[in-house]
Amino acid sequence: MIVLLGVLVVVIGFATKRNPLLVVGVAGIATGLLGGLSPGKVLAAFGNGFAGSRAVTIFAITLPVIGLLERYGLQEQARHLIARFARLTTGRFLALYLGLRQIGAAVGLTQVFGHAQTVRPLAVPMAEGAAERKYGQLPHRTREKIRSFSASADNVGLFFGEDVFLAVGSILLITGFVNTTYGTHLEPLQLALWAIPTAVCAFVIHGWRLLRLDRQLERELLTAHVHDTAVAEATK
Repeated sequence: MIVLLGVLVVVIGFATKRNPLLVVGVAGIATGLLGGLSPGKVLAAFGNGFAGSRAVTIFAITLPVIGLLERYGLQEQARHLIARFARLTTGRFLALYLGLRQIGAAVGLTQVFGHAQTVRPLAVPMAEGAAERKYGQLPHRTREKIRSFSASADNVGLFFGEDVFLAVGSILLITGFVNTTYGTHLEPLQLALWAIPTAVCAFVIHGWRLLRLDRQLERELLTAHVHDTAVAEATK
């Protein structure tokens, strides 16, 4: 049971808002040492995990490219683009992004969209641009709210869309575990078909929440405008 102290390290690290990479690394080292592994074996485990998951390190290539694009005006161009579509509000745009993300994940294109390559450089500026076109300059709290909804659209679309794809890791893991443990013959197609109703429900529910965002923004920003006007009149 003592090896579970590594979980406690993760909880404390995240609760105190430490660097996630550092927290996970320290937790892994603590778990290995408490489990009786030598420092050399702990280091070897980290090395084997890194070598077996090299695809995860693709961010080392994508992030500098996205950084250069942002430096040369990618976010500004995204705001200019969304300004051309007068009827595309923040909520409608995010609902559209949710649908595209879910469809892409359902056909196996899980890496086409994502937080680093799409949400931060494109989706967030376009969602904020749609709100700025209607309400003008946005307060910091409103920007953070739009960003959180943008991230949620990506998360929900990926999570509930990828299970529709036959060759996704979770589907293969479930079928392999069930067939080996219970001696059944469960096919990935069966699980994928049952994931479709869940994906549709997720799109409808979260899409409705995204569309409600427009009303929330209107109520919050109009209230703030009335308050600022009242304060300005009182100080005259």
